[in-house]
Amino acid sequence: MENIIDNLSVVMPFFLISWGVFVGSTLWKPQKFRNSIFLMNALFFTVFFVAALAGEYMGTVLLVAFLLAFLALLLVPILLIINGIVMIKKESRSLGNLLSLLLGLVIGVGEMAFFAGFVLEIYSFNQGYTVAKLIAIFIGSSVLYISFWILAFVLYMIFMQIMPHIREFDYLIIHGAGLIKGDRMSKLLANRIDKAIKIYNKSKRKPVIIPSGGQGQDETISEAEAMRKYLLEHGIPEEHIIPEDKSKTTMENLQNSRNIIFSKEGKHRVALVTSNYHVYRCLLYAKSMKLKCTGIGAPVAWYYWPSAVIREFVAVFTTKRFLICTISGYIFVVLLPTFAYAKMI
Repeated sequence: MENIIDNLSVVMPFFLISWGVFVGSTLWKPQKFRNSIFLMNALFFTVFFVAALAGEYMGTVLLVAFLLAFLALLLVPILLIINGIVMIKKESRSLGNLLSLLLGLVIGVGEMAFFAGFVLEIYSFNQGYTVAKLIAIFIGSSVLYISFWILAFVLYMIFMQIMPHIREFDYLIIHGAGLIKGDRMSKLLANRIDKAIKIYNKSKRKPVIIPSGGQGQDETISEAEAMRKYLLEHGIPEEHIIPEDKSKTTMENLQNSRNIIFSKEGKHRVALVTSNYHVYRCLLYAKSMKLKCTGIGAPVAWYYWPSAVIREFVAVFTTKRFLICTISGYIFVVLLPTFAYAKMI
């Protein structure tokens, strides 16, 4: 019992503070990306908290926990590679559909490099292999760093789908997606509209729905028109639909929809409905144009999700704000420790 009390006295403050920060931040601003970082931090200290309850077996519990985490990491590249193969079979061999396969290979190589560096560190006893160790550790650390951000992004996507939100809106913006063979609704787009219809049906005061999307070069009708027909077929009155059929990009979806909304009198409580992986970028754009809104994520087919998340991750993290943040983190978490280690050996 004394061991448990001693362990908890060390771990408990970190456990409580980490969960307090996560809960407080989530209640204050539930749609912030930082909440997923805070959750990962809280889960990390939860492992130590649970291990502390084991008393004298704390070390054993931690060892088992981190071995399980390591095995889970090894599964990630395997699952991504399998998903990439499924994407090729179900969709096409385009670069976008190959992303999960390519990322799986990169992560797999990175993990093997990290493991190789660890083995060389243990068994070389500083006799040679110095350059090989440095290269292996550098590659492995770089891949693990990127994997951390991808995991945080995935957690955020999940948040956007399950996060409770207010039920009453004045406007629902549905973001368009490409049509199949010019005029057919894709499952991806249908899921977005179905999500909006559910929100509409649960609302006491029925909101105006703005299906947003122009006509692509390979489309015979605009995405907005295809969505309008789908909404009518599913019982939404025409007077509650205002199509926005001029936009070509996500930014234009929001800008044109914003113009429609603020041309109307009354309250402007807005929700944007899109695929869960797409919500965060939409919210960033909305914030840049001072459009206050709630992001609501629609589900995505399991086999399509990894590639879609990777594409969206690249789109978000190559923006100026995130690029500065990730590069700064990379310098302090990967480059500086690698240089310090190089001097030691």
